[in-house]
Amino acid sequence: MTESAKGYAHPYRPLALAIAALLCLTALTVSLSRFDLGALKIAAALTIAAVKATLVLLVFMRIGKTGKAVPISFIATIIILAIFIGFIFFDIAYR
Repeated sequence: MTESAKGYAHPYRPLALAIAALLCLTALTVSLSRFDLGALKIAAALTIAAVKATLVLLVFMRIGKTGKAVPISFIATIIILAIFIGFIFFDIAYR
C-alpha cells in the first residue's frame, strides 16, 4: 500500500460504533412514529435525522479532518436549511 493510500484507512471500531448508533437511531425513529406526539413528532424526527446526518459526516466522511472551508460550508448549509424549514412551518401555521 502506498503512503497516500494509508491515510484513508478507517479503523474498524469507530465504523462499527457508528453503524450501531445509526441502527439505534433508526429504531428510535420507527418507534417514535408509533406514538402520537402532536407537533413534537416533527421536531423529534428532524432532530434524529440531524444527529444521524452529523454522525455520517463526522465518521464516514471525516469532515472534521478536512480544511476549514468544508465545515464552514456545511454549517452555512445547515443554517440555510433551517431557515427554509422555518418558512415552511410559518406558511403552514398561518394558512
